[in-house]
Amino acid sequence: MEDLVSIIIPAYNAERWISDTIRSALSQTWPRREIIIVDDGSTDHTLTIATRFESKQVKVVTQQNKGASAARNHGLRLAQGNYIQWLDADDLLAPDKIMNQLKSAERGQHSRTLLTSRFGTFYYCHDRAKVTPTDLWQDLLPVDWLLIKFNQTVWMNPDVWLVSRKLTEQVGPWNEGLVRDNDGEYICRVVAASEKVHFVPEAMSYFRTGNFSSLSNNLSDKVRESLGLSLDLCIGYLLSLENSERTRRACVNYLQSFVPYLYSEEEEVFCKLHALASQLGGNLAVPEINWKYGVFKRIAGVKTAKSILIRSARLKSKAVSNFDRILCIVLHRVH
Repeated sequence: MEDLVSIIIPAYNAERWISDTIRSALSQTWPRREIIIVDDGSTDHTLTIATRFESKQVKVVTQQNKGASAARNHGLRLAQGNYIQWLDADDLLAPDKIMNQLKSAERGQHSRTLLTSRFGTFYYCHDRAKVTPTDLWQDLLPVDWLLIKFNQTVWMNPDVWLVSRKLTEQVGPWNEGLVRDNDGEYICRVVAASEKVHFVPEAMSYFRTGNFSSLSNNLSDKVRESLGLSLDLCIGYLLSLENSERTRRACVNYLQSFVPYLYSEEEEVFCKLHALASQLGGNLAVPEINWKYGVFKRIAGVKTAKSILIRSARLKSKAVSNFDRILCIVLHRVH
């Protein structure tokens, strides 16, 4: 009998995207699948829209707002599948994504091989998605996957993964204490527990950028604390596989790549990471100060300066997003 795949969709205020996301799950050519949608206390029409898709194949549940990790864990507790497909509520899967991955799977649900795929980033039109291969797009041993991620600061979004039941149970639930980089921490944990990472180039998913309601756009003190904790945990996963000069050097490089997000003369989180880098035999360099940041800092202080620059970056990204939306509408009308 073919393996059952559980597609778990955590959703919070995703009324603009949730229909397309559910349809991409329903369109999978792999026949044995269940779709579990967990509404995380949305205040818009997400739950109403999702409920319209309810069937024997689609289960919709709701909970008080507890965050994406708690919603994923809720879905996982309900899942019956031999494999878990994570899918964010604004992203999409190509119709044959799961089929292509499972065609090359080994030993079914008892496998400790992590399956990954290609992915593209898009704003509105997924058929115009930008596909940017990295060195993670190949078969790798766990330690090599983490070394590449740390040294090159490259990533894979959750939609690319297809995780066997054995691996899922071995690593445990998502960390509900993390409000930033919870997916980065989870996948580093899964990779560290796997036998190998198998990249399936025929499989494809689509990651939506420019979602300004996303928590990843928030740099509050709580978010910075969460990011610091996630980095600490991820480093521990790599060192558990190999504690050597090359892995410690990669860990310091990984910490350095996040310094611009965490640095402040008064930031306790940064001080902790600086101490961790010292323990690993390295140092964290103070980031070069953007001249705009320097001006705003002198006038309004550190926090206000950071807030202004973050808002400026959001406005720029939003302008690009709106342009893509208009272009998408025009192209669809032409066709």
